[in-house]
Amino acid sequence: MRTQPVILAIDAFLEHVHSTYPGVRVFHEDRADIPHGAEVWQTASPTRPPIDLVVTLGGDGTILHASSLFSSGAVPPVLSFSLGTLGFLLPFHIDDFARALASVFSGKATILNRMRLACTFYNAHGGKKAQGNDWQVMNEVALHRGSSAHLNTIDIFVDGQHLTEAVSDGLILSTPTGSTAYSLSAGGPIVHPSLSALVLTPICPRSLSFRPLVFPSGSTVRLRVSERSRASAGVSMDGRTGVGISMDGDGNGVLGPGESVVVQASPFPVPCVNRSSIVDEDNVSEPMLDGLASGEGWKGDLGSGDGFTEGARPGKEDDWVRDINNLLQYNATFRSKALLRHSRT
Repeated sequence: MRTQPVILAIDAFLEHVHSTYPGVRVFHEDRADIPHGAEVWQTASPTRPPIDLVVTLGGDGTILHASSLFSSGAVPPVLSFSLGTLGFLLPFHIDDFARALASVFSGKATILNRMRLACTFYNAHGGKKAQGNDWQVMNEVALHRGSSAHLNTIDIFVDGQHLTEAVSDGLILSTPTGSTAYSLSAGGPIVHPSLSALVLTPICPRSLSFRPLVFPSGSTVRLRVSERSRASAGVSMDGRTGVGISMDGDGNGVLGPGESVVVQASPFPVPCVNRSSIVDEDNVSEPMLDGLASGEGWKGDLGSGDGFTEGARPGKEDDWVRDINNLLQYNATFRSKALLRHSRT
């Protein structure tokens, strides 16, 4: 259930959109608490209308959920607002929604294409599982031992070559965006989100020499549960339990011995609007969302890059650098921690 502050924020946002941009139609995911002024948008409907801009109000998990709604194709640009807290995927505070929307509709917003992973699941005979295909994840896919008392034994293949047999609590395969999530907690590296790479991070490995690895985005990684594994591997994708792959007694997605998941870079990233888009608009030399500015709608195919200017820089400041300093307090000593309150905003 939504809290009262969230309901008030949604109502204020919709009122502003309808009064300032009267020709804009607003859709909402089909659920019980659809706000007044929004039309129903059904993800599974073949006749669902095209979406030009996705707006999220909430936390990082809300953006991951929005990504999951476009699991079989391109994702429209995402404009995300935080409600009280600030995460790595939340460039704007809700109080800035008017300025952020003005930047988008005037064509001055810049975007960062955040890589996603495409995951395909296979049974022990090498055939695709009936369900669970076309999973697109923004943070990570993780195989883990779950509630089992036994370690997982998982074979790792990179571009068809056997890399190693991993005996551990599990493995995390993440995007650069996901490198500051579960992977970071497991000791993985921090990777800039503008890079295209796959990050492999072990979870409590038995071997002390098993360290995280970073692969180029063109790599194909297969994680296969060994027939000798004493436990099935639980499956988690962006916090979802992989329901529909195979399920254990608790309804969680699992891969049994001999089953595997093949992971590679998705052709459909998530284009996120940069915070610095509204910090220094004069620094933006080329519009990124010109379809919205002209009223023609978003026509971009993120697989080919049409409709967007690849490699366009945000404003003077890199949002990511500010985030790892403010949110992670990167390399902050005892002395610098005391100065953070005065030197950073």
